[in-house]
Amino acid sequence: MSELLNYFQENRQNMVDQLIELIGYESFTADKAMVDKLGAYMQRQFEELQASSITRYALDEAGDMLLAKWHEDAPEKPILFLIHIDTVWPIGTLAERPVRIDEDGRLFGPGAVDMKGGITIVLWAIRGLLALQQMPKRPIWVLMTTDEEIGSKHSEALIKELGAQAGLVLVMEPGTREGAIKTWRKGVAMYTIDIEGRASHAGNAPEQGINSIIEFAQQALKIHELNDLRNGTSVSVTMVNGGSARNVIPAHTSGFIDVRTMLQTESERIQRELSSLEPMTPGAKIVVECEHQRPPMEHNDQMKRTVEQAKRIGEAVGVTVREDGSGGGSDGNFTAGMGIPTLDGLGPQGDGLHALHEHVVINSLPTRAALIAGILRDWVFED
Repeated sequence: MSELLNYFQENRQNMVDQLIELIGYESFTADKAMVDKLGAYMQRQFEELQASSITRYALDEAGDMLLAKWHEDAPEKPILFLIHIDTVWPIGTLAERPVRIDEDGRLFGPGAVDMKGGITIVLWAIRGLLALQQMPKRPIWVLMTTDEEIGSKHSEALIKELGAQAGLVLVMEPGTREGAIKTWRKGVAMYTIDIEGRASHAGNAPEQGINSIIEFAQQALKIHELNDLRNGTSVSVTMVNGGSARNVIPAHTSGFIDVRTMLQTESERIQRELSSLEPMTPGAKIVVECEHQRPPMEHNDQMKRTVEQAKRIGEAVGVTVREDGSGGGSDGNFTAGMGIPTLDGLGPQGDGLHALHEHVVINSLPTRAALIAGILRDWVFED
């Protein structure tokens, strides 16, 4: 067993205690005051871990963000962690579902795996390197965001700004149920489609109306044809709302379109196709808008080189690194889409994201911490 892995195995219970403490700070995205309480706790943690600087980014509509830095004046490019402290769970959930540990060594609790387990691992990876006097003289940045669960609309620009300066981005979203890290993620885009027709009495003058629902139905069939499921592209009409009364030709219909792609070229194809939709019903009008978009994290040559180095470092510290992917997006999609080497799913093994059975596999905490510490200490950037 390596010195790093031995350290974290010996501190497994301390890691569990900190995870329970983090879960105790309920941090529902929409409750800024509660998220900021956890932010204050995180600032104290960064200070105890000897961060050379901590910058606060104040937000009005979400919790304040923090950027902690170590060895910021060192000449190398920084390694950037992306962590988020917000959860999907409303305040009071913890009282309904207190933390519990079952006989199989799984720790259950709201926000346990998404992503307070990942936060625990970052804090302990740095703590372990400091304790063992192996903290590298290289820039290490930890960006703590507060709005990931609502699409990172406040933090996206900062993530991209910092990511552009980084040599490696480590995303502490949970690993898979089997404990693999995530080396591909589908791109995600959310579109709205609004169709304007013309209202008319369905009995007295139906011919004078322009039926927006009929137009929407025709467009929905055309949109469905954009699917290429075999190659990982899905285009799904997920919600629709139209009409005003049972006896009125509907003047307005709106819908939502969920797009998932494995490749950026596919994201661009779908965007072109949706943007070029034309009415099929004379007199109808169509407006298509993209509300939110994350590029895919592609399993390209750069990703293959990045994960191979992670596997070598893992082997050196006594940890096996397996890889998989996800149909959902994360903040890592932003940096990977910019061409920055990015590894995701570095949080603990677990399951139940956003579900009642959300849990962390306790034994994965020390192994992941050893891997992260090893990456921080031993990573070699590409020329």
